[in-house]
Amino acid sequence: MQRSLHEKLLLYRVRVKKDPEAFGKIYDAYAPRIYRFVFFKVSSEEEAQDISADVFLKVWQYLLDEKGKEVRHLPGLLYGIARNCVIDFYRSRATKETVPLAEALGDEIADDRRTNEKVEAKLDVELLGSQLRDLKDEYREVLVMRYLDELSVGEIAQALDKTAGNVRVLVHRALGALKKHTHAENDREPIEEPQV
Repeated sequence: MQRSLHEKLLLYRVRVKKDPEAFGKIYDAYAPRIYRFVFFKVSSEEEAQDISADVFLKVWQYLLDEKGKEVRHLPGLLYGIARNCVIDFYRSRATKETVPLAEALGDEIADDRRTNEKVEAKLDVELLGSQLRDLKDEYREVLVMRYLDELSVGEIAQALDKTAGNVRVLVHRALGALKKHTHAENDREPIEEPQV
């Protein structure tokens, strides 16, 4: 309840007084979550940063627009706009030529000297990311929102434009698919390396 009142006050200050400091507080509270949500969809730090910045620019414009609807759930608005920005990104990318990520970053990765702790953390994120990427986009979206960003079912429903019941079913199915995928990977026998 406290967060909701605080967010309503910030939204009021942004909409009525056009207060950039209030919007800065909204940005500080949600930027890491929106970035993570976008990153799991695009898998590139630079693109995720650009898209996340675009999300907050569009939210600012939406809040200042006189015709904008009342915002009941701020996270729902943010994730809805983030989702649309990712869709726009893939639409624009479909017409551009792309270079595989491993090829583009090959030299940079080879030269990068990270500590073991950072490498292990990155591998854990990559493992989770690869398991999530193997799921349907809808499942991946709902799992990131629910468990990484800790959104309520109602906030997810608003962001996805679904009913709360549909979101609950979607979360249940997504967890089942992730569990099945994880068990399938764990059941694979390790490949023995050839001896030299």
